[in-house]
Formats: sequence, structure tokens, C-alpha cells
Amino acid sequence: MFLTTREAAARLGIKLDTLYAYVSRGRLRSVAVPGTRQRRYRADEVEALREAATLPARAAETAGLTPVIASSICLIEEGRLHYRGQDAIALAATASLEEVAALLWQAPLADAIEAMPMPRPEPAAQPHGLIERCVARLAALADTDLPALDLSRSGVVRTGRVILRELVAAVAGSTASSDPADRQLAAGWGLPDAADLLRRCLVLLADHELNASTYVARCVASTGATPYAVVIAALAALSGRRHGGASARAEALLRDIAREGEPLTVMAARLARGEELPGFGHFLYPSGDPRATAILDAIRKQAPDAAPAIDAAVAAGTRLSGHPPNVDFALAVATTTLGLPADAALGLFVVGRTVGWLAHALEQYDHAALIRPRARYVGPRPTPAQGSARSEPRR
Repeated sequence: MFLTTREAAARLGIKLDTLYAYVSRGRLRSVAVPGTRQRRYRADEVEALREAATLPARAAETAGLTPVIASSICLIEEGRLHYRGQDAIALAATASLEEVAALLWQAPLADAIEAMPMPRPEPAAQPHGLIERCVARLAALADTDLPALDLSRSGVVRTGRVILRELVAAVAGSTASSDPADRQLAAGWGLPDAADLLRRCLVLLADHELNASTYVARCVASTGATPYAVVIAALAALSGRRHGGASARAEALLRDIAREGEPLTVMAARLARGEELPGFGHFLYPSGDPRATAILDAIRKQAPDAAPAIDAAVAAGTRLSGHPPNVDFALAVATTTLGLPADAALGLFVVGRTVGWLAHALEQYDHAALIRPRARYVGPRPTPAQGSARSEPRR
């Protein structure tokens, strides 16, 4: 359900100027009405904003229970992304995923690349889904890789190398290799000329602070579980439709556009049905996701003939949502433009983000503290026992 501008302002109890300010600051999204200059607002988003504004005490209490973890791995500030103080966009211009792993793991490059040969037991039946295949592969290895019990920095780096190689192979549909991840994926997908674009995507996906899967990874690492358990748990979190499913929804949108033609018409029809417009906007980047910009620029250079269609989709989505594209949309554009398998965007995320998951695991192992947030209880209170109840004066 959508509200008009005046309806949204009335629901929030604010002036129109304040409503426009909320939109410009990224606190509320507006949707363009095709063929007009009017905007519409999702009723559920307006209601969520109204509740947050009218219940400041509750919001303050909740914020006080939001876990905040000190980390020196990733900095998101003023619309930029940095890995250990280095600009991630600049790194993506030339660095390999293995070089970024060495940076984030604080390990020599050779340690981040070389991995000892290991027997690779295969599960009895290969699951169909990508996440499930990755989990099955790691679970089978974890059962035999006893050195993974060594949680020293050198031990975790050694296990991390094995995990990264195996996941690259699982995503590419190949056997594990010491070749750079981008080349293995490009070869597995039959597009050797796309290796540089894939390399750039992998580097930009390596870490992004404490999103859901990374927080899960840190929680598991805090228990003293092995890196296999850390990555398997992170993969489970990534499997959710609100996390790893974002790029798949963006891919589906782009396939609809390729089949039906006009981006504005396809996207507007989705909004008219009350569906979301995936791949646009990111609350950490009100002015635009720099990862998306870097990837889209690289795609235009890789496939210049596709540039007009890309620009049209970006323009339509930005106009209708009021927000520029994010990295999920850029990944979907990359995989659909190159003709990669339907789960390729998710596969790129898995391979790239594994480096970040392991970096956070290393940091958490060093902290040697169990992550244990508290809950703010909002349910019914127990009735005091009769014997302990305060006696009341008789009347």
C-alpha cells in the first residue's frame, strides 16, 4: 500500500518540508509515479518511521542493547569503504582477492595463497543449491581436517587458505587449485576474458563491517569453534532471503527487463503490484554505494555494447526508488551481462566475503571473549509468590 505525500506527512505528523528532509537523508524512501512528478511512500515504511519517532524511550533502550564490536578490519565513513585504512575502491583497481586476504588476515601473501594438499571427501549426494553445496563440502572436510583445531593465528590462516580454495572450487564447479580465485571462476564459467571484472567484484565484496553473516561468524568464533564452523554458520545466515537473496531478486528483475524491454515500465509494474524494487539504496551510503559505481563502470568497459541498457536500468530504478543502485544490483548486472549461471552473483559474494568472515574470526579469536548480548524483556511479568508479596494493611 502506498501513501501520497500529504498522507505520509499527516501520518507522521510533520510538515511537507520535514518529509522531504527525511527522504534526502535516507530515512524514508519515495517512489516516482510514472508520467507525473508525484511521489508515493510505502505505508509500512512510514508506519515504522512514525513508531520510531513516537517511541524515543523504547528506541533508546533498544539502541543500548545493539551489539557494538571494536574492529580494525573495515571502515565505512563519509560514503567510502576502507580495508585496514586502505581505500577498497582503489585496491579493487589492481589487487587480487588473495592480496586482500593477506591484508585483512594480516598474514604474508604467500601464507594467504599457498595451501597444503588435502584429501577431499565428497558427500554421498550433492545438494542442489549453491549454499547447500558449499556447506556440504566444508562439512565433509571439517570431519577430516584435524589441524583446523589449531586456533593460533598461523593455524587459522592455514585453515582459511583451505576453506577459500574449496569454496572457489565449489562455486566454479571445478577441482581445487592454487590459481587466483578470479581465474578459477572465469575458467569454470567459460569466460577467461572476464577474470579482471570478477577480480574487482571479489575484492569489493571481501568485507563490509558487521552485516548479519559477519556478526554470526564472530559469534561462532567467540565460542572457540573452528574456522569451518565459522564459515558454515555465516553461509547459513547468508542463505536467508533478506541477505544473500538480494542479488537473486535483482537478477530476476534484470531478466524481466531483458524479456519485456522497457526498464521503467517493468519496474513501475512491480511497484504497482506492491512489490519491492531490489538493488537500490543502502542506508550506509545515502549518496550512493561506491562498490556499485566501481563495478558498473568496469562492466561498461568490459561490455560497451551493453552500456546503454545498463544506463537505462540504472536511471529507471533511481528515478522510481529515489536511490542509486547498490552492490546487489551491480552484481546482478555483471552476471546477467556476462551470461553467467543464475547463482553466480551469490557465488561471487560467497567467495569474496569468506575472506572477511575469516578476518573477523581471527580478530575474535584474539579477543578471547564470548559474545553474549542481553535481551530487553518486553513480555508479561511473573506474578509474585504469595509468601513474598508485600502485605497490605487491612481495611
